Amino acid sequence: MNIEPLLKVRDLKVHFYTLRGVVHALERVSFDLNRQETLGLAGETGCGKSVTARSVLRLIDPPGQILKGRIIFKGQDLLALDETAMRRIRGSEISMIMQEPKMSLNPVIRVGNQIAETLIIHDHSLNRRSARTQAEEMLAQLGIPDPTRMSRRYPHELSGGMSQRIMIAMMLVTSPKLLIADEPTSALDVTIQAQILELIKELIREIKTSVLMITHDLGVMAETCDRVAIMYAGDMVEMGSVRSVLKDPQHPYTQGLLQTVPDKANPEQPLFSIKGNVPSLLEPQTSCRFAPRCDYVMDRCKREIPPFFMLNGDHQAACFLHDGQSEVQAG
Repeated sequence: MNIEPLLKVRDLKVHFYTLRGVVHALERVSFDLNRQETLGLAGETGCGKSVTARSVLRLIDPPGQILKGRIIFKGQDLLALDETAMRRIRGSEISMIMQEPKMSLNPVIRVGNQIAETLIIHDHSLNRRSARTQAEEMLAQLGIPDPTRMSRRYPHELSGGMSQRIMIAMMLVTSPKLLIADEPTSALDVTIQAQILELIKELIREIKTSVLMITHDLGVMAETCDRVAIMYAGDMVEMGSVRSVLKDPQHPYTQGLLQTVPDKANPEQPLFSIKGNVPSLLEPQTSCRFAPRCDYVMDRCKREIPPFFMLNGDHQAACFLHDGQSEVQAG
């Protein structure tokens, strides 16, 4: 029996209206996230990963605007809901770990009270004492020693790794169905990164949460994700299981992205970089955005937008090199 995905995004288009012109931040973003699955959104800075994540929560502020698409969560289109209904979903059904935890924590409120406040907002039957108890229990689950003492601290008293743990506690204390993790380890050193990633993996297994992992780090993606979607200049270019995409990349951009990872076995080998520059998003998409940088470019790449072609299993790539394979139909 086919089980409906927890989240379905179809033909999402987001523009930002600036003094320099219209920024075509997202053009035709589509993907599925299954229940109890971790999907990685990967790509270089500025490709649209965070805009995609914020669109799911409908947190695109002016001058940005969601122009088109559907975001189906648990069978309902989030873009059709009013703001009151969305507030009930944010934090309780869908939570988001931001890139900079200390920027998201209130500097004048003790961290235990901030976690407790998250519970009270989404469960009005809880009194403050019960909420504080649950907050301390969540801190204990995160492996924080002496959670009662830690809950009385202010954000400025915490290290970067501890601040990230507090943010994880705030986002998971309501047991959301979907957790969006936007570069959750980008500001941490390697040792703390590994601890935080393992912590997230353990907690999502316990509460059976699906995860949308936003990252530019292919190592993080390989370690944490079941499937991956590669983004380039506001568009999806390749999707599939993390093993399939990393072992056998089928889009020239993904191939180049993997080549940029330093070879630990040969540290003296020169670092690889993809030639050319990312195209300006001020220009509307009328062709393959990667064409100016691609070693395999054809004439049609400069005239047409490539559809997704289905390869092996659920592996898909938006590249005319695979013309002749069946095209993926939008659901």
